[in-house]
Amino acid sequence: MRLPHIPQPEELEVALVGVPFDGGTTYRPGPRFGPRNVRVQSAIIRPWNPALHVNPFAKYRIADFGDLPVNPLSIEDTFRRIEQGIATVLKAGARTACVGGDHSISLPILRAVVKKHGPVHLIQFDAHNDLWDEYFGSKYSHGTPFRRAFEEGLLVDGGVLQVGLRGQVYGEDDFDFARARKVRMVTAEEFHKKGLPAVRRHLRAFRGKPVYVTLDIDVVDPAYAPGTGTPQVGGLTSYQIIELVHALRGLNIIGCDLVEVSPPYDAGEITSLLAANLLYELLCVF
Repeated sequence: MRLPHIPQPEELEVALVGVPFDGGTTYRPGPRFGPRNVRVQSAIIRPWNPALHVNPFAKYRIADFGDLPVNPLSIEDTFRRIEQGIATVLKAGARTACVGGDHSISLPILRAVVKKHGPVHLIQFDAHNDLWDEYFGSKYSHGTPFRRAFEEGLLVDGGVLQVGLRGQVYGEDDFDFARARKVRMVTAEEFHKKGLPAVRRHLRAFRGKPVYVTLDIDVVDPAYAPGTGTPQVGGLTSYQIIELVHALRGLNIIGCDLVEVSPPYDAGEITSLLAANLLYELLCVF
């Protein structure tokens, strides 16, 4: 977004943080290159949002904080580094908008956020619920972050909304954990049939609460966002996901992340371009 690189969080109100880690992927790798390519495509972003009538860069002191120093050989060490890096920014009084990286990074981010704010509400735009217990015997992957977050007391029971879920799962009991934790779900099929009202009726419960937003680019159909690790057909259009982000306006958003952009599988860099625009739209509803 042609913003300055300012690694001093005390000078910022919102820090754009790159998290170039994809050690939690289970299918196609590549999201470690996401922050780099989203930066490149963000050069076309202009400051004024005519739909929301806001210039986020005039409203807040926003800059590129840079990338966190992840460890590509260790997910556990990377989680420690992410939590420490985000905690440093939050301690200085800034909020974070992180760009991944695979979806596993949301767990250490939430660990840092909860130390400041206490257990949070979560709005998740995603093709998958990422509530599985393990993958290949590992408790940490991009398919498990919110299972661990619930278990660690980071999320409020009944305070999670997942939008865009679709596609095949492993068994008929795959949603049992979500139901037990009272996770609100709007599938892609329901959204296509009912539109924004299907989501707005849930958003009322989030008003006045500390809300963390996580956006997995695979919520968008691979026709619009092919550059991702686990593409799933039947997803949202570019316009629909922008419309959903706009619907968050008025919530107390304490931070966000945008994950799973995998440039090696992109076509004409359209996924990175969409991600850059969605990051901007998220800043506009802060």
